[in-house]
Amino acid sequence: MSHPFRTILLALALTVIGSADAWAQKPGGRSKVLLRRDRLAAQWDTVDCVKNMFKINPLLFLRGEIPLYYEHALTHNLSLEVAVGITYRNYINIEVAGDDLDAFDAGTEILPKVSYHIGARYYLTDDIEPQGTYLQAEFVHLDYSKNIAQKDSTGQFTGGKLLDQRVYNDLRLLFGYQRLGGNSNWLFDLYGGVAFRTRDMRIVHETLDLTNDRWSYDIEEKHDNVPAFFLGVKVGLGF
Repeated sequence: MSHPFRTILLALALTVIGSADAWAQKPGGRSKVLLRRDRLAAQWDTVDCVKNMFKINPLLFLRGEIPLYYEHALTHNLSLEVAVGITYRNYINIEVAGDDLDAFDAGTEILPKVSYHIGARYYLTDDIEPQGTYLQAEFVHLDYSKNIAQKDSTGQFTGGKLLDQRVYNDLRLLFGYQRLGGNSNWLFDLYGGVAFRTRDMRIVHETLDLTNDRWSYDIEEKHDNVPAFFLGVKVGLGF
């Protein structure tokens, strides 16, 4: 066999062997993206990275809710977020959502109630830490309650009280972006979204009848389903 012919056969053999080895490393011809995700999953199990976070939401304080959030990473792109808090005085009047501004006078007694959030979050960005863009589905329970003191014709309190209560149960879908600090574990979490809200409300309407010179009280019961919209930011610390 001539020397040039042996060279051609050797080159063909090396090409076939190299191709077979490449397919063995990537079964089914899968892309490098999948291999990168596998590598990130392996790193997540072994690398000392942020997997837990405590967060607060300062803007919700104005809406009368004070929750403390806890997020725990289950995998490198899936996490569970829960929150427990209390509802208190509402400083913002949003009639569309059924909220109203709580009066500061002695006739309004705010009743703190427990609120809670339970959600699952999926990160769309490949990273060994819980950061980047994400989608989140969550259930939220809110209970805003207060006692309205009744007044007589002179404006003096009679000692009677009427309960005003707004109970909301939300199914929310959120889209957001979370980022850990480059040199620390401080983080911010910007989000927005929509919700299907079930409302059970007992609304006390207090009016002054100028004709008869007396205060009157009407109670409105409302049970309905409405959409709700959200935009906010959380700040916190990971560990």
